[in-house]
Amino acid sequence: MELAIHNWMRAESLEHTLNRINKLDYTHIEIQGTPENYDTKKAQLLLDLYGIKCWGSVTLMLEQRNLLAKDPEQRKMSIQYVKDVAKMVYELGGKVISLVPATVGKIIPDAKQEEEWQWAVEGIQEIYKYTEDHGIQIGIEPINRFETYFINRGEQALALAEAVGPNCGVCLDTFHMNLEEENIYDTIQKVGKRLVNFHVADNNRMAPGMGHLNWPKIISTLKDIGYDKVLSVEFCAPLDRTPANPFPNSIETNPQGLSAEQKKFLEDHGSSAITDEFYTMLTKKSIDTLKSLI
Repeated sequence: MELAIHNWMRAESLEHTLNRINKLDYTHIEIQGTPENYDTKKAQLLLDLYGIKCWGSVTLMLEQRNLLAKDPEQRKMSIQYVKDVAKMVYELGGKVISLVPATVGKIIPDAKQEEEWQWAVEGIQEIYKYTEDHGIQIGIEPINRFETYFINRGEQALALAEAVGPNCGVCLDTFHMNLEEENIYDTIQKVGKRLVNFHVADNNRMAPGMGHLNWPKIISTLKDIGYDKVLSVEFCAPLDRTPANPFPNSIETNPQGLSAEQKKFLEDHGSSAITDEFYTMLTKKSIDTLKSLI
């Protein structure tokens, strides 16, 4: 297994991120799902310069992006967005897209469950045709009940992947699993060969090693099922705004470059813009915890 990290958790240039993770011995990046922000030729030059490979990307299902939308035009727009993410990954030599089917933050359905399931299957099958033609795998990612009412557990993601096609996979995330799964190790075993990506953060969504998750057992379970791909670090640190804050250097008081979507996402998750110093510490803690186990 190798280590990747996302770059959506802090507003900074791609080069700044690559410079940091190169020094900390990461080998891959899971690039932010905003294809409109990247010239892939320029991005590839930067990846090559810092010796980092693109592992894939995560769909940022915010605002009107929703494969389950009642409005067919909204579903069509959402399908095209995911295809655009997949195209970016393909052009950067990546392997996976982690797909959350419904809008993050939407917790009330607009249609019957049978309709939503059909729309999800049909929409992802259309995306699947594109990804199969371009050598990209889809990993359907369950997220917790406070962020979506649709696909919270690995078993649900597995059922959806099986309905889409034989090469459609699942992406599991330890933070969400800790909230939703009866037994996270059994879930990893059950997903088995369909596991195409694995996101890592601790139970408190801090860096691995800063909470109570059993990382040696998690990694050994992944090895048991033959998962030998990438662990993708995806912390989203909840910031402490009280005098009890153990990280007084953590809050960025004058954030620059945050898009409206990024700002809303961070605030909705009980966080805010974080300083470069704090972010670097979290990035280092992640690899220090995981590297010896893989």
